[in-house]
Amino acid sequence: MVNSFKEFCEELIKSGFSMGGGNAKGIYAVVPYDWKTTIPSCPVVWHTGDPETDPWEWRMRVLEERKDIAYGKVFFGSSGYITKEWYPYFLAVRRQGMTFEEWYETGTISYMEKLVYDVIAENKKIALHDIKRDCGITKETSSQFDKALTSLQKNLFVTMCGRMPKFNKNGEPYGWNSTVFCTVEEFWGEEMFMEISKEEAYQRIHDQILKLNPDAEEKVIKKFIL
Repeated sequence: MVNSFKEFCEELIKSGFSMGGGNAKGIYAVVPYDWKTTIPSCPVVWHTGDPETDPWEWRMRVLEERKDIAYGKVFFGSSGYITKEWYPYFLAVRRQGMTFEEWYETGTISYMEKLVYDVIAENKKIALHDIKRDCGITKETSSQFDKALTSLQKNLFVTMCGRMPKFNKNGEPYGWNSTVFCTVEEFWGEEMFMEISKEEAYQRIHDQILKLNPDAEEKVIKKFIL
């Protein structure tokens, strides 16, 4: 049982990856949603705002305080964590050694994904509301934008890298903080890209999942990895 942010990070480093919000898909999560119900003595409670015991706060703390954990919408279109040790294996499976430009040339990248990626790459690090502004997103294209941003994270081209406040025209902060994005290359550096075959990487992740959860179903494991 994890009791604090420090223990969460320690367990995550051991496991290598984790779903971000519970384990509804049946793979693995360092922190299940229902701990407070099943283990009343557990101090970890979602959405309290306490940086030490609220897993919702931890997703940004790992990005702001550590250099060995990435967070984003990487599993089933939902949030998850991948450590620096395991990221090269997911890169080998998802990107298969190709750059974004090479992927775009294959015709598998949409126009909206290209637009969003180019804005992020050009700015190095940029907040979500500024990405929307620079891409000219409207109510009509908002869902298309959300789908593109999720796809770019899933395929490990861009990732979350922190948060920043929004400011009005008078320079005053308002509303919720805005998530900041950057390219995976910007986040990790080029040394993250190793020569690992897709087959080797898949098997390594597959075996680790079964160590973490022997009851995981093969069809779910396949979808999780790919």
